[in-house]
Amino acid sequence: MLERIRLESLHQKVTTAENAVKIIKDGMTIGSSGFTKAGDSKAILPALAERGKTEDLKVTLMTGASLGHGTDGKLAEANVLKKRMPFQVDPILRNKINNGEILFIDQHLSESAELLHTKNLQSIDVAIIEAAYIERDGSIVPTTSVGNSVTFAALAKKVIIEINTEVPEEVYGIHDIYQAEDYPYRNVIPIVAPWNKIGRKSIPVDPEKIEAIVFTNRKDSPADIAEPDEKTTAIAKHLLAFFENEVLLGRLTDRLLPLQAGIGKVANAVLTGFKDSNFYDLTMFSEVLQDSTFDLIDSGKLSFASASSITVSQECYERVLGNLSKYKDKFVLRPQNISNTPGLIRRLGVIAINTAIEFDIYGNVNSTHIGGTKIMNGIGGSGDFARNAYLSIFVTQAASKGNNISHVLPMVSHTDHTEHDVDILVTDVGLADLRGLAPRERAQKIIDNCVHPDYKEELQSYFDRACERGGHTPHLLEESFSWHLRFAETGSMKQKTAVETAN
Repeated sequence: MLERIRLESLHQKVTTAENAVKIIKDGMTIGSSGFTKAGDSKAILPALAERGKTEDLKVTLMTGASLGHGTDGKLAEANVLKKRMPFQVDPILRNKINNGEILFIDQHLSESAELLHTKNLQSIDVAIIEAAYIERDGSIVPTTSVGNSVTFAALAKKVIIEINTEVPEEVYGIHDIYQAEDYPYRNVIPIVAPWNKIGRKSIPVDPEKIEAIVFTNRKDSPADIAEPDEKTTAIAKHLLAFFENEVLLGRLTDRLLPLQAGIGKVANAVLTGFKDSNFYDLTMFSEVLQDSTFDLIDSGKLSFASASSITVSQECYERVLGNLSKYKDKFVLRPQNISNTPGLIRRLGVIAINTAIEFDIYGNVNSTHIGGTKIMNGIGGSGDFARNAYLSIFVTQAASKGNNISHVLPMVSHTDHTEHDVDILVTDVGLADLRGLAPRERAQKIIDNCVHPDYKEELQSYFDRACERGGHTPHLLEESFSWHLRFAETGSMKQKTAVETAN
């Protein structure tokens, strides 16, 4: 195993996770690798959770995005976390956040590293980075994600490295490690196509800061991949038909523009739909590469993909990492403040496809909160892409839970993306192109095309009566959240019939 530490002076730093975790003290801020289950800490953070069961220990934890193997839940259960940022998906942690037991900062994924470099966040005491191996100069060859690891390694006072022998050393070369200069000396980031590589292949770190090295041998948590169902297939068909029409109108070519897709079954279904389409030589400039990305590569539809992590099923993990020579020239992993940087998204003309929890008749989108108050996961990178994309697309089902919840509403209960940042809305019912439309036009387009039949009449009534009252963006404030309130009281957003009311 020591062959994976090519700087011999670091051999003496090898220790156990239980010893290494002693470096972490109460009140510290920890920066750990990990981006949507990929390349996360598989030894130190779980050991910290175990230590928290017997000690009074509180830390602030920053990562790239979510962690795998239930690590966030273990830390939350052990009461180790004081504050967490910038993204999470763990149900145990989520409950503690919503109960006010743990503070959570929901950030755009492009911003965390920037705020650290500009000293607008507390400094990093200890960085925990998963590596495939350590180079002769002490630099770190990361594994299946880059995330915020470059910034953590650069700014942390101390560094702990987890060398994961499950990851083949052949991953060397799939990473493009570039760190933009600090303000006010920042230069142009010279990426003009997804396949441009502009940095080095490993993460630089001062070897003197490396306090401990721990060996692990564990795969990333597999992604939860759901097969396309009737609703997600319908959404994909609406969206593909829209793209085909854009080509006919001369706005796009059959190669489209670089694609971005948020993580999840809807996005995965939409991307899977491209396999049977007429589009070809597609590219991606995204934050996460899912199973559908590599399926599209295998089908010959996708020629290159850029992101910050690989988050895939176990089958796809073994397919890709077990055959890197086949895929190595077809994708690249970057730091998330590069993969998600607004200027590059705008320059490349990215087509962004993200998932909404709900949207309203004017095009405002809620991506993060249930009932306006309870965080689900976080905004992730959807805001980075939505605000700056060539096309900003949000998708969701029209209704769910036995059609007792409408995902198209008079007013969203929480706003993550305003109407100004949303171009296209898609449900399984249909698609609304909002470009060039005033608020009243947008509302009618959404009602006509996206609403589930059970709710269309009531939503039309709301809009008509609001228009009678007047305003540039007409609303009935006394009714705007009535659907949410009705669901909280009765378990359904549907209006009761006269017979039901009488009974």
